[in-house]
Amino acid sequence: MGWWQVNADTLAGSRFLLSPLAETFASLQLLHRGAAGRLGAHPGEQAWLRAHLPAYRALLAAEPATALLVRAGLGRDWIADFLTPTPLDGESFEEGVARVRATPPDEARAHLRVSLGGRPLPAALDRDDVPGRAARLLEYVWGDAVRPYWDRRRRVLEADVVARTAQVSRGGWAAVLDALRPGTRWLGENRLQVNLHEYPPREISGAELLFVPVTPRSGWVSWDEPARRYAVVYPCAGALADDDERRAAVPAGLGALLGRARAQVLVLLDSPLSTTQLTAVTGQGLGSVGRHLKVLLDCGLVERRRAGRSVLYSRTGAGQVLVEAAAGPGTGRG
Repeated sequence: MGWWQVNADTLAGSRFLLSPLAETFASLQLLHRGAAGRLGAHPGEQAWLRAHLPAYRALLAAEPATALLVRAGLGRDWIADFLTPTPLDGESFEEGVARVRATPPDEARAHLRVSLGGRPLPAALDRDDVPGRAARLLEYVWGDAVRPYWDRRRRVLEADVVARTAQVSRGGWAAVLDALRPGTRWLGENRLQVNLHEYPPREISGAELLFVPVTPRSGWVSWDEPARRYAVVYPCAGALADDDERRAAVPAGLGALLGRARAQVLVLLDSPLSTTQLTAVTGQGLGSVGRHLKVLLDCGLVERRRAGRSVLYSRTGAGQVLVEAAAGPGTGRG
């Protein structure tokens, strides 16, 4: 397994950060899996793939060298480093992709050889335009398949950061790290496991440690060793990422009783969420969510408590009974 040695000061100074480029690369990974027939089970991702996969496949068919680049760069055990530069604070997509484009060609080819796992670099990729070709592909994915959704995705990512920050205040960093993504967990003795691959440990004490959420179910690590900056990219919480699926999960009877919008808020509160998170997930206005929460509080169906700077809402026992009764038999937690 791969792990980093992290001292207490580094962990205490770590930060969450949003990155349009990371979101775009995660979306490219999803398109890559979809083009290979691995569509996954998440309904929201399937709907997105149905909308954007045909054009992506057409692009790769028209540009064989780009198709080779994707297959080589998104290796089974390693991603070519130049495709995932470590995010910077406040960096726009355009600024991030400019760093990909500025990669020296020899360096990009060396990274591809690593991601190929020892297999020879295809002759079609032994060229100087590899960084520019990668940048153009990322620009296509951003413009066609990410930017139209970016405002909503950004709200979802911001809500995830609120939830993780509150989790730190409740249970400490170990609880957060154990739940980031498969393969990431706190091992104790200042060791952070970042993946399941057999790579040498890295001493990053004193470095800048970043946690970067993305909405696709993807994740990776990146680092800029000269600048001592390390990042763990992880999929945002299921309660937020699965919002399209969960919106449709309001029982008809509960919607008739409370009104669909208010019932939706109650259904979502099977785990604690803030008003910011509820606004991001439901698409309702902040004022509407606040009014629904007040009614649900007055009825004793939800409760609230403070976690750091956030106020989190969750269902009470009465709210749980109501949701389970409306959903029908077989919905209890056991």
